[in-house]
Amino acid sequence: MKFEWPKRIGNNGPDLRVGALLIIAAFLVGSLLAFCLFPHLPIRLARATPTPSPNQPTATLEALEFLTPTVEGEAITPTPLAETPTPPPTGEPIPTPTPPPRPPRLNSPEYGMQAFLWWRPETAWRDLDLIKGAGFTWVKQVFAWIDIEGAGKGVYDWSRTDRIVEDANSRGLHILAAVFKPPAWVGPNYPASGAVNNYRDFTDFLTALATRYKGRIRAYSIWNEPNLSREWGGPPDPEGYMALLKVAYQAIKAADPNALVITAGLSPTTRWDNVAMPDIEYFKRIYQAGAKPYFDLLGAHATGWKAPPEMDPAQVASDPAYNNNDPSPAYLRRVYCFRHAEDIRQIMVDFGDANKQIAVLEFGWTSDPAHPEYSWFAVTEEEKGEYLVRAYQYAKQHWTPWIGVMALIYISDPDWTQDHEQYWWAITDPDGAPRPAYLMLSQMAK
Repeated sequence: MKFEWPKRIGNNGPDLRVGALLIIAAFLVGSLLAFCLFPHLPIRLARATPTPSPNQPTATLEALEFLTPTVEGEAITPTPLAETPTPPPTGEPIPTPTPPPRPPRLNSPEYGMQAFLWWRPETAWRDLDLIKGAGFTWVKQVFAWIDIEGAGKGVYDWSRTDRIVEDANSRGLHILAAVFKPPAWVGPNYPASGAVNNYRDFTDFLTALATRYKGRIRAYSIWNEPNLSREWGGPPDPEGYMALLKVAYQAIKAADPNALVITAGLSPTTRWDNVAMPDIEYFKRIYQAGAKPYFDLLGAHATGWKAPPEMDPAQVASDPAYNNNDPSPAYLRRVYCFRHAEDIRQIMVDFGDANKQIAVLEFGWTSDPAHPEYSWFAVTEEEKGEYLVRAYQYAKQHWTPWIGVMALIYISDPDWTQDHEQYWWAITDPDGAPRPAYLMLSQMAK
């Protein structure tokens, strides 16, 4: 078989060589232009993939890396799929996005203790450690207006509040600041007298306080027991308190939208005159005055008195041993037990406010043998501990989800003696030594 090869054309070999060189040159120039015009175009060179020998590891997906093409030793970053925000120029701070307001709903319940951290820095750390060590997450502390702005309008002493806030925050404890006690310069009978200028002095103070500790004080309770004339500066005035609560709420929320605003806890009393007003009647009146939009949690005082925490208020109201033969109407005598908080809850439901929670700002039992006005409902130190534990357990079982923080009284003030009636409510001694109640609470499941 013969193959027929292409016929050779005479004597024109040099012309072919020149043409070939021109074609090669044109190809190189075109490649160079393309490389200059499209430097990010990846150039991939095919290469043979060797078959691994039995002694060589086989590459896995996790071990593979994508090769990034380079230009003169510098890596070329591929264009991202999503657009990346351009950072601000050097020297300008990166803006922090404002978080959405935190919904004012707490776990049910949350655990708190009231302490006295103001005057004794050398014992404040100890008492905060006691709260933390018991597995509690809230500390209630009075932020007395007089002790911060007492020297004059706009003259603030933040030295103690700075320390308290820092010490509590560093331990991961939420702060419930009870704000009341007016300075002398606002005049007598405050806050009853404050309506003259719509409580402007108080709201200016709250603005300064909430601005300074934005994001660091979790909750503010507005005044204390205004259903007593000695606390309000005049006869109990629920409508006046509603006006105070409204402007206080607006001032705090303008400075710190995430802070929780809690109404004042009210004294559990059956007296109804110019000296005092029963808490359930007072709560009805502030709702009727329009208070509903101006607080996040309703504050309550749930004193245990003589009754164990599970006792029905109706039984307490009908048994003189538990109500001290109080001649008041039976519906008011229900106040003599821990579960009176359920009566307060019913008022919230009746006024269409069931979505909010109650914050128990004070509750406990006393072991006082020394003061007759308290000793009639005294319990033993062991009973105090058992009742406190059972109160938390009852609330968790029966008051979820409407119960929020529950702040018991007290981690003892370091300056109390047995002559102080408050001494007998405490769960620790003034030197920090735990009483039986503290030990029981520490072991309680949270």
